[in-house]
Order: sequence, then C-alpha cells, then structure tokens
Amino acid sequence: MKMALTIAGSDPSGGAGIQQDLKVFRAFGIYGLSVISSLTAQNSKGVEDIMPVAGQFVEEQLETLLSDMRPDATKTGMILSSTNVVSVVSAVKRHSLKNVVVDPVMLSSTGRSLSRRDLPKVIREKLLPLCTVVTPNIHEASVLSGIRITTMREMEKAVLLLAELGAPNVIITGGHLDDAATDLVYDGSFHYLKGEKVPGEFHGTGCTFSAALTAELAIGSDLLNAAITAKKFMKKMFVKAFSSGKGMRYFNI
Repeated sequence: MKMALTIAGSDPSGGAGIQQDLKVFRAFGIYGLSVISSLTAQNSKGVEDIMPVAGQFVEEQLETLLSDMRPDATKTGMILSSTNVVSVVSAVKRHSLKNVVVDPVMLSSTGRSLSRRDLPKVIREKLLPLCTVVTPNIHEASVLSGIRITTMREMEKAVLLLAELGAPNVIITGGHLDDAATDLVYDGSFHYLKGEKVPGEFHGTGCTFSAALTAELAIGSDLLNAAITAKKFMKKMFVKAFSSGKGMRYFNI
C-alpha cells in the first residue's frame, strides 16, 4: 500500500493540519503517517494559541518513524519554527525522502501568524532546494519571494524567483486573486489551472490542496497531472462544504 507522511500542526477542530491531511490521504487510498510539529487551540472562528513541539522531539519522531517505514511522498505544513525546519531538512537528507511537498504555512485563514519571524528565510535557504514542489498561496508566495502579488503577472514573477531559490517546481494557488481562482503551476513551463471563486470563508484550503497533491505524487502521478487532480478534488470539496460552528465552513471528507 502506498504511504504518505505529513509533518504539520495539530488542529483539534479537524479541518486543517495533521487531521485534514490524514483524511485527504485516506480519500485517495493512501495510508497516512504523521509527525506533529506544533499544537494549536483553534475552532471554526480561528486560532487562539499555538505551542511548538521542541525541535529535538520532532527529530526523534522522524527518526523513529523513518527507521522503520518509508513514505512514497512527504508533505510539510505548519512547521512554525526554524529549529523544526532544520529537523525536517536533516530527515529528508538522511533518509533520501522523495516527492517532498512544501506547503509553507505562515498565516491562518483568519489572519493569525503561524510562523516565527525567521521562518521564511530558513525555508528559502534550507527547505526549498530539497523539495519536489512548493505550494504557497498568494500571501505566502509574497513573503517568500518579496514580491507583492495582486495580478497574474506578479504571480509569474514570484514563481520564477522561487525557482531561482532552488525549488524545482512551484505551484502558487490563486484563490486570493480578486478576479479568479487560477493556480499557477511551474515545472519549467507555465501552466494555468483555472477555477471559479467560491464565496465564503473555508478552513484548511491550503492543507487540503497540498495533501491531495502529495497523495497523487505518492501514487506515481507526474506533477502537472497531480496538480490537475488536486484542483478537481478541491472543486468537489467546495461543493460539499458545511458549517460546523460559528465561523468558517469545513470540507466534508
């Protein structure tokens, strides 16, 4: 059976992070492995507090797991601290992990910061050169590239800059563009995955897309087809979204 590993934060509401990744993996018929990098106190209205898992223990989780089980793909989500990035980088190198998807989570859907101040620099320098693909949203791509993104042309510039930093493939998800929800895929060429903007606020969109992409890579899909399938999966999830609390809507997986 194909396996995928998620290294991310815990969301007790079940709509993002580790919990969401594992549900998505299961929906694709993939056995999910997980390493927790942080704990959160959150609900549908937002993140109230975050507690990082010590880098040494993140490393211990990874080493114990990977000494026995080998994932066919690995994704990172909310790593939170530069210490944890170093632990992840060490594991990727030591175990020659393949199909590494970096979802550079830095901001919650409600605007709460989910990263320490030095995290973008460490991701750029240490994690991007080791990944298979990085999947930022527009805000995250702006932080990593230093380019304020409001148009497709600016997305293209940011993609090329992230590629220059070492990421062999880049996907910027465009759900926050004003006029459309077009994702930009770069694998040496530009590919535009168009979609309709869905009104409302949804929890865990970035986690869901990157987990679907990771699952497809674990199965053996090439990057572009994996991205197309993940985009189609998101369309289905928006249709099935429901309200579980007083805040954002959740995907019913």
